[in-house]
Amino acid sequence: MGVQIWERWGNLSWKAPRVLMGRSTSLRLTEANQEAVTSRVGGQVGGGGPRAASTRPPAACPAGRLAVRYRMYCQVQLPRHCRAGPSLLQRRRAHHCGRHQGNEGPHVPTPTPSHLQVFLLGPGSPAGYGGPESVSGLPSPQDPNWYKAKNKVGREGIIPANYVQKREGVKAGTKLSLMPWFHGKITREQAERLLCPPETGLFLVRESTNYPGDYTLCVSCDGKVEHYRIMYHASKLSIDEEVYFENLMQLVEHYTSDADGLCTRLIKPKVMEGTVAAQDEFFRSGWALNMKDLKLLQTIGKGEFGDVMLGDYRGNKVAVKCIKNDATAQAFLAEASVMTQLRHSNLVQLLGVIVEEKGGLYIVTEYMAKGSLVDYLRSRGRSVLGGDCLLKFSLDVCEAMEYLEGNNFVHRDLAARNVLVSEDNVAKVSDFGLTKEASSTQDTGKLPVKWTAPEALREKKFSTKSDVWSFGILLWEIYSFGRVPYPRIPLKDVVPRVEKGYKMDAPDGCPPAVYEVMKSCWHLDAATRPSFLQLREQLEHIKTHELHL
Repeated sequence: MGVQIWERWGNLSWKAPRVLMGRSTSLRLTEANQEAVTSRVGGQVGGGGPRAASTRPPAACPAGRLAVRYRMYCQVQLPRHCRAGPSLLQRRRAHHCGRHQGNEGPHVPTPTPSHLQVFLLGPGSPAGYGGPESVSGLPSPQDPNWYKAKNKVGREGIIPANYVQKREGVKAGTKLSLMPWFHGKITREQAERLLCPPETGLFLVRESTNYPGDYTLCVSCDGKVEHYRIMYHASKLSIDEEVYFENLMQLVEHYTSDADGLCTRLIKPKVMEGTVAAQDEFFRSGWALNMKDLKLLQTIGKGEFGDVMLGDYRGNKVAVKCIKNDATAQAFLAEASVMTQLRHSNLVQLLGVIVEEKGGLYIVTEYMAKGSLVDYLRSRGRSVLGGDCLLKFSLDVCEAMEYLEGNNFVHRDLAARNVLVSEDNVAKVSDFGLTKEASSTQDTGKLPVKWTAPEALREKKFSTKSDVWSFGILLWEIYSFGRVPYPRIPLKDVVPRVEKGYKMDAPDGCPPAVYEVMKSCWHLDAATRPSFLQLREQLEHIKTHELHL
């Protein structure tokens, strides 16, 4: 069990909190201090408050526990690195602010996962789950060693500064790679130049020039560069046709630990210029999670590139996108990278990323118990979902898109299938695989025709206004309870008819005011479409004046 650390300990008091949260910043407990403070309550702690803590945080040392007993009914356990000398214990006694049972004083509650939503506590929630509202240090300028944190349910407490880690969004434009040592199509001579000056164990992998479809491992050893053909056969890779590997990452991992017939074991990768090792970047920015803490429970979805599974991360339900193939995982790095930069209550929150040395990639997000919005609409229907619920979903999505708009991101794949519904019926936008900054381009071959704006299909012009077009289609999906857009029109005829000005009719029972919002999203001239800010204001006006009923 954990112990709530209260806002006021002894004579310590707080100033107004100093907000540290940005659009891509959060805090989490470092793993070395996951169970820094726990309590065992031997009886009702009716009036007992916790004693004052030292204002100096514990130094980072191997985890362990030392029990510091109060004269109260509870015992607080601290890690070994929190062990206090007599002077600290004396200070604890001197600042004791609790009273005997029956007198006034704060009760020390046992936190539940919802109390600790932002921190990696066992049994607390995964990193980033819910996020802190604000964090601040103690008021004394000599004591910046403690932080104040408040979670979504309003509970506040203090934590040592070295128990939290600032999270950063992966910088836009950073080229993450699971295989930074892979240089693609380069010649033998280019590889040898890259491996100069000679350094035994320095290596890279390239595509084979003599055997298309195969690869070549180039290793520097004793002043020379050796080239080993990596044969691809029956979906496996091998150098000696004795040991086979699923992918290049497994092969490199094997020969990093053992030369196994090579001139030397692989020691140092020659990183391709302009790339950053994904594992290193996620760790540096605070998003790397430990596979040991994740339990995969059951498959809840299957896709072209892998499975989505229900998982347990330190006692909390999470959704885990599992991508096993190294080439496919590479493509999903872009999605994970975008998610580190986004934080909004109507966007599915990334909790962390696990990169396995053998090539697996696990994207861990909050669990959305009611699944995709399109399935939710189809399974409930008109008898269950009223006008209030439909408008709420519309506003939820609109607020998420307004946030993306304000941060210069274009989703490019907005549809009801990519919106998920939480246990408490909050709609959240997900699936950021195509999301990019507004200035970037996109291969139109991957785009869903019925949801994509005409200019995006025709001229590859993507902007917030092309997302607005998709939002209009999503509104139609919501009010038709999950029907496929452009019913009874063959796919090949959709774009020609739309470019001639065709607009879908209002779904049965759709309020006229909502249909007008839909049509405003479908102007062929992108410049005349409303912004998401304007759309939200229109939907709130409809809600306020009950035009949706």
